[in-house]
Amino acid sequence: MSFFIRNDKPLKKRKLQDTKRRKDNKDIKQTQEPTQITNNKQEEEIESDSDVEYKLPSDEGGSSDEETAQEKKIRLAKKYLAELKSEGVGDDEGESDDDKRDAISDRLKHDFLEQSGKLNKQVADEYLPPESSDITYLKGHKLPITCIVITPDNNYIFSASKDCSIIKFDVFSNGCNGSSHYAICPWAYGVVVKSVSGDKSKLIHIWNPTNCQHIQTFKGHRDAITGLAFRKNTHQMFSCSQDRSVKVWDLDQMSYVETLFGHQDTITGIDCLTRERALTSGGRDGSVRIWKILEESQLVFNGHKGSIDCISLINDSCFISGGDDNCLCLWNVAKKKPVAVCVKAHSGAKDGVNTMAGENWISSVAAMQHTDLVASGSKDGFLRFWKCGQGFKNLKSLFTVQIPGFINCIQFSKDGSFVAAGVGQEHKSGRWWRIKEAKNAVCIIKLRTS
Repeated sequence: MSFFIRNDKPLKKRKLQDTKRRKDNKDIKQTQEPTQITNNKQEEEIESDSDVEYKLPSDEGGSSDEETAQEKKIRLAKKYLAELKSEGVGDDEGESDDDKRDAISDRLKHDFLEQSGKLNKQVADEYLPPESSDITYLKGHKLPITCIVITPDNNYIFSASKDCSIIKFDVFSNGCNGSSHYAICPWAYGVVVKSVSGDKSKLIHIWNPTNCQHIQTFKGHRDAITGLAFRKNTHQMFSCSQDRSVKVWDLDQMSYVETLFGHQDTITGIDCLTRERALTSGGRDGSVRIWKILEESQLVFNGHKGSIDCISLINDSCFISGGDDNCLCLWNVAKKKPVAVCVKAHSGAKDGVNTMAGENWISSVAAMQHTDLVASGSKDGFLRFWKCGQGFKNLKSLFTVQIPGFINCIQFSKDGSFVAAGVGQEHKSGRWWRIKEAKNAVCIIKLRTS
C-alpha cells in the first residue's frame, strides 16, 4: 500500500502536466492544419485539370452518387415489384388484396432462396436416361483419375490422376488446355482466382486456375492429404488428411486458422456448403462428423458396417454416404443413424457384369445440391442415379449409365445440364483390382429432361 500512497500526489501533477501538453498540441495542430489543406488543394489543382472536369454536371439526369442507401432500396424495390407485375404475379382480378400480398411474398422468398443457393427443388423425375450419344470421354491421363472438379461457370473441368498430373479440360471443345505436374490426391476449386490441390507429400498447393501458375504452398498436415473443400462463396478452406485431422485455412490472408481433432482413422472425404461447417467421413472408424466451427462442437453419426469411403451434402440438413459394405446411406442431421439404407446398391452380377456384390465398394457419391437427385459409382460398370423420396426419407433407383471401370469421383454441373465422372482401371486408393477394358479418362454425361 505504501507504494500507491507515496506516488498519489505526483500522479496528479503528472496528469495536469499531460493535459497541458495535450492542449498545447491541439493548439499547434489547429494552427498547422489550415496550411496543410491549402497546400494539398494547390497540389491537386496543379497536378491535373481532370478534377475540374469531374465536378461539371453530367448530361444524364441526376447522379447515382447523390442517391442515399434508403433511396436506392426503395428504387430497387419498386423496380422489382414492377417486374413481378409484368409477369402477372399478384395481378389476378379475382384475388383479394391479402392473396396478392401472399403471392408476392412467396415469390420474394422463392427468389431469395434461389439466389442464395438454398432453394430445394424436386427435379429427379424430370431427368431421362441418357443415350450413348450423350456420353463423351476426355482423355489425357495415363493412369486412373482420382478426383475431378467442374468450374462454377461449367466451362472447364480439372482432373487429377495417379500419374502425378492435373489437367484442365475445356468442356465444350473436348480439348486439353494444359497441365501442371504434381502427385495429386484431391483437388478443390476456390472462388474467383484460386484453386487448390493436395498430395501425398503432406503439402497443399495454391494455383491460379486461369494460367495454372503455382502461387503458394501450405504446410501443416503430418500425412497425405485426402480431401479439400471450400465453403461456398468464400475463401475459407477445409482440408483433411490421413493424420486424422481437419485443418481450416483462410485464403484471403493465405494463412492457417485452426486444427480439428476427433476421427480415429484416416479421413476419406470432406464436403461443405454455405454455413461455416464441414462434413467428413472417417473411413475405418465408422463415423461421419459435422464440424460446427462457430459453436466449437461436432456431431457424430454412425451407420455403416465397414469403411465409409465417400460423402456428399445434399443441403444443410441432409447428406449421403457410401462405403465398402456396398451400402448407400441417406442421413438427416437431426438423427444419429441413417434414415434410409440401400443395401447392395451396386449389385453387379444381375446386371451382367462379372463382379460379386461384396467386391463392389461404393467409391464415389455426389448430390445435385439442393435437389432430390444423387448419384453413386463403384466398379460394377454402372453409374447409378437415385431419387430422394418425399422429405428425404428414402432412396429410389432412377436409371443407370454403363461406364466400365472404377468410378472414383462424380460431380454435377452447377446448372444440372451434365454430370462428370472420373474413371480408371484401378481404385483411387489402391491396386486391389484392375479392369483392363476400362479407360483412364473423364466421362461427361449430358443429362436430358422431359
